[in-house]
Amino acid sequence: MVTKRHTLHDVAKKAGVSYQTVSRVINNHPYVAEETRQRVQAAIDALAYRPNRAAQSLAASATRTLGLATFGLGHYGMTQMMVQVEVTARTAGYDLIFTNLPDATPQDIENAAVYLRRWQVDGFLFIVPLIVMEKLPLKKLCDNRPVMLIGSQHSAPDIFSVAVDQVEGGRLAAQTLLRSGHRRIAVIRGPDAWRDADQRYSGFLATLAADNLSPVVSLEGDWSAFSGYQATRTLLNGGWNFTALFAANDQMALGALHALAEQGLRVPQDVSVVGYDDIPEAAFLHPPLTTVRQDFAALAQLGLDTLLKAVNNETVAERHQLIQPYLMERGSVASAS
Repeated sequence: MVTKRHTLHDVAKKAGVSYQTVSRVINNHPYVAEETRQRVQAAIDALAYRPNRAAQSLAASATRTLGLATFGLGHYGMTQMMVQVEVTARTAGYDLIFTNLPDATPQDIENAAVYLRRWQVDGFLFIVPLIVMEKLPLKKLCDNRPVMLIGSQHSAPDIFSVAVDQVEGGRLAAQTLLRSGHRRIAVIRGPDAWRDADQRYSGFLATLAADNLSPVVSLEGDWSAFSGYQATRTLLNGGWNFTALFAANDQMALGALHALAEQGLRVPQDVSVVGYDDIPEAAFLHPPLTTVRQDFAALAQLGLDTLLKAVNNETVAERHQLIQPYLMERGSVASAS
């Protein structure tokens, strides 16, 4: 027995409204009375009606689909932002087409845009927080549709972006060490190709410079705990004299804590340590890690909300928006001896 597939007009007839009203309810239009919305939803449920997305797209000249390209999903922050984008898109009634870049050369990024274009998406999101993003012809690559960068910026005036104020985050990390009297500070910075690592380090350096200081040594890590461990071993084996260590993310700080413990050094009595991100485990390390918190969920939601405004031809007041980080003071920093 073939089950009848009900149409929009069937729902409208059962609910006693126009088919345009049913369409507005399905598409979450704000200007529908709540009583009408409930009546239409009851008719949809009774008929087990399922909207035909292809027909909707043809009628509206829009697909209610967004394209997302990401890079570095092995890292905590990237994963958190992707999850929040998906949740927010689904809540707003949009599907998400996703592609992850194994590398992030200009050609890789162009290929990702071409792939997403095939789906006729209404807008594009890039969670690719690398410096290389900042001068690519993204608007052209994205078929002149709205483009949102999360975690990076662009020189073009018609591309939207949201980011954490990494310069401020670096300043917060430096200040907590300076307030505790530390003058000999080592740094394990993030990868130089990452925009947030570059700005985070710039904020840290500027804050030290204002106090006529500079790091006793700075080594580049790759965000992993292993790189933090290796860098700290290099610092210790090289005989560098430091009383405090700033690791530019919490995973590298975790590796640093292990390397320090192997050498019999106590945190914070012998060496103070500051991380960055405030991963869920940070409060449960031994000692609990002082770190700079960035709200990845809020960042992703702001990015998607702004993109949807652009997709729907609503006014966006600011092309580039910043979210402020804040310091989580715990037990890994003590006064310099």
